[in-house]
Amino acid sequence: MSIHRITDRLYNWASILDDVTLEQARTTASMPFVSPHLALMPDAHLGKGATVGSVIPTDRAIIPAAVGVDIGCGMIAVRTQWSADQVRGAGPLVRLREGIEARVPVSAGKHNRRLTDSADRRTDRLAQRYTELLAGYHETWGSGTGGSGSSPVPASPDDHASNWRLQLGTLGSGNHFIEITVDQEQRVWAFLHSGSRGIGNRIAQHHIAVAAEYCRKHWVELPDRDLAYLVEDTPGFDLYIAELLWAQEFARENREEMMDRTLEALSEHMGAPAERFEEINCHHNFTQRERHFGKQLWISRKGAISAREGELGLIPGSMGTASYVVRGLGNRMAFHSSPHGAGRSYSRSRARKTFTVQQLREAMAGIEYRDTDAFIDEIPAAYKDIDQVMADASDLVEVVRRFSQIVNVKGD
Repeated sequence: MSIHRITDRLYNWASILDDVTLEQARTTASMPFVSPHLALMPDAHLGKGATVGSVIPTDRAIIPAAVGVDIGCGMIAVRTQWSADQVRGAGPLVRLREGIEARVPVSAGKHNRRLTDSADRRTDRLAQRYTELLAGYHETWGSGTGGSGSSPVPASPDDHASNWRLQLGTLGSGNHFIEITVDQEQRVWAFLHSGSRGIGNRIAQHHIAVAAEYCRKHWVELPDRDLAYLVEDTPGFDLYIAELLWAQEFARENREEMMDRTLEALSEHMGAPAERFEEINCHHNFTQRERHFGKQLWISRKGAISAREGELGLIPGSMGTASYVVRGLGNRMAFHSSPHGAGRSYSRSRARKTFTVQQLREAMAGIEYRDTDAFIDEIPAAYKDIDQVMADASDLVEVVRRFSQIVNVKGD
């Protein structure tokens, strides 16, 4: 699909798009600081605050709920030295899956009981990084309140979640996953999807509330309360940016830590150390400052990856379907972005009412996974067709590799 201009402020790449999602995108695009237009990716679907699968450029303002509560959520993939036949021949794949699950806490609320040496080093670096980012805030605003008029400025991530260190190296639930997957040349990759966990959620929820209070105090009438925003050159905005950047770094380190543990499990399965031949690590829920159409803008990608010309990225399908390594084409009208996955067609509650555990088993035939009805809402049929999404994205990215999973790990 080529670009479809809906209005001067809304451009769309999704051939599968329902009216409710389109109306949500129109509402977001109508905000006066969205400039010059909002871009809908091929996987666009209804979200909280803003459409999942949208790229929202803003001038001197940011909508925290449009960035989302899983700040820095994204993907990492590493190619190993092994072939699919070697991994299958090394022993039962259930043993590999259980080895990963023994090393990486999965499911909502599951944390580490203790930190590995690498996680300890990573959390020490993150604690120092938080101090550095907040120092910039204090240079400008001193040690007053954090933008809401009453909340004190956090001294450390502990003020949001005292156990944040134990969250590093944990997967979570929902559509987060760890996979052992195979490319077209039958080379084995480790591939996973996760973000900033509970600490990122706490940071996001705090600033969403601060934005709502800012708009209330300034008598701003919002078309949707989840579009509450923060404005540049205010304490609330600068504190949000500092903590947002930190949460994005936490998310990246979280993926790196889980990848280390996944490769450790794969090494145990194979009886030899895993080698890293290629590695890609990218966010798909994030904000950063970029220059587009001659202006410095805040680019919020909610369910979208950066796809500058030549830039490598990752686009996962759903359980049981293909995923892709892609190379960006630098599409100007899409703000150098592309989709981040298949995108939901069914809400979780509707999927659980529609599909059965037997249908899930059929969809996962030939893939080692934990057979439970907890994953019914993640069945491939609850998502858009990833091949259609990739066809719609043909002027945003080119496909470099196609993955087919052989082991899948998820949380309840």
